[in-house]
Amino acid sequence: MKRKMSLFSLIMLTLSAIIGSGWLFGAGMAAQIAGPASILSWILGAIVIGLIALNYIELGTMFPTSGGMSQYAAFSHGPLLGFVAGWSNWLSLLTIIPIEAVAAVQYMSSWPWSWANWTRGFLKAGNITNEGLVIVFLFILAFTLLNFWSVKLLTRFTSFISMFKLLIPTLTIIVLIWTGFDSQNFAHAAGFMPSGSASIFSATTAAGIIFSYNAFQTTINMGNEIEHPEKNIFWSIVIAFSISAVIYTMLQVAFIGAVPAGNLAHGWHGVNFQSPFADIAILLNLGWLSTLLYLDAFVSPFGTGVSFVATTSRALAAMTGSKHMPTKLGEVNRKYQTPRRAMVVNMLLGVVLVAGFRNWSALSNVISTSTLIAYLTGPVTVTALRRQAPNFIRPFRLHAVHWWSPLAYILASLAIYWAKWPTTIEVFGVIALGLVFYIYYEVRQPAGWHALRASLKGSRWLLAEMIWLTIMSLIGSHEFGGVGFAAYPWDFVLVTLGSLGCYYLGVHDAYHSESFEIAEELNLRVNEE
Repeated sequence: MKRKMSLFSLIMLTLSAIIGSGWLFGAGMAAQIAGPASILSWILGAIVIGLIALNYIELGTMFPTSGGMSQYAAFSHGPLLGFVAGWSNWLSLLTIIPIEAVAAVQYMSSWPWSWANWTRGFLKAGNITNEGLVIVFLFILAFTLLNFWSVKLLTRFTSFISMFKLLIPTLTIIVLIWTGFDSQNFAHAAGFMPSGSASIFSATTAAGIIFSYNAFQTTINMGNEIEHPEKNIFWSIVIAFSISAVIYTMLQVAFIGAVPAGNLAHGWHGVNFQSPFADIAILLNLGWLSTLLYLDAFVSPFGTGVSFVATTSRALAAMTGSKHMPTKLGEVNRKYQTPRRAMVVNMLLGVVLVAGFRNWSALSNVISTSTLIAYLTGPVTVTALRRQAPNFIRPFRLHAVHWWSPLAYILASLAIYWAKWPTTIEVFGVIALGLVFYIYYEVRQPAGWHALRASLKGSRWLLAEMIWLTIMSLIGSHEFGGVGFAAYPWDFVLVTLGSLGCYYLGVHDAYHSESFEIAEELNLRVNEE
């Protein structure tokens, strides 16, 4: 496959993916949970995902391959861990496609114009109705069709749409701060931190902040479709992620300052806008801005949805390489060089998902938790490969890896804990379903049960981590949905200590499997400059 995506195109693709429905809903939800302190939640979320991203940049530049996020763990710990990581990551990516469609439809349902009364039936009691579900499906279909005809079409579309997606949030920040900003909102009622410090951490996962930053992996998964991946992967992620972090944080500042004082009579918990920024624009008599925001409620989710159809299809196609999923899903169309079967399967599953989780909040929580489980493997794999393959070419080398990797791992573990009980056990259960596919295909292969037993050792640390986080979610503090046996902040200490033990067990349990040979072949493709 020819490498077609330049650095500029890659930055635009990544920005288009990151700035999606998160900015339309995240600020409003975070303010409800943490009040003005939600600004710190966006900064914390950027630190968590940023540290994780550094680990994956090293892996992505070492192994330039499409759908790489679904393969790295297998290189260091064998096919079982690779499958679990790939399954978790694919599940989170799969959910992003319908959530972007849900975001657009949710904004449509609150259109203020008389001619748009027909959209009112799309949402009821905060959930998408059957009527709205039809519109969601049409959005998902459009996302898919734009990816059906080659990377070139995708590149042209995302480069154009990203400009618009950058302009509207930036304009919103400027206008709200210029016309409706009230600094007293930051000290209203119970002050800057009305719900205590625990709410800052809770909002990071529960308000979709982790979800909003997640899209850096769009670049990683494009792999060998990138010009000069050995350098462009690093710069595209750093540039796009930095721009996005500034925009998201400033949007939260603008939102906090722009909420009219009358809406704070019952505190920040009482601030519940169906279409947060558009509703505020209407309250401030900024009709032209609300119109632009309703338009962007199409554009931002549309751009992200289109980007993630590409990412998700490549993640599913990559999982077939280990022969633990139907191989036909990995076939690439010869003419257009896109995994069309994988796209169609993802489209259908996306409709099923939104039929079960019919609002933005529920979908974003599922995405955040499953994404973070997949991300746990990154820091472990980076450190393990430093020992297993010290001579591999590393165009980007994470300095002080023995400090930054365990820190990234601990932060990812804590962020999973912040998702609260019972979200943790629900997502763990869905991930466990993937093992049915793995075992079915594994025992049919020549090595059969012997290979399965061999790969169990390389995966036991992640199983231990999920069991530990499940226990902590149950017995943890009330602030995070637990029964209160471990009070806040001592619950953080326990999560950290247990997770650190799992991290070092994971580094210790790395071994050379057949997947390691694939890693060697991929690394030979790297042209270090």
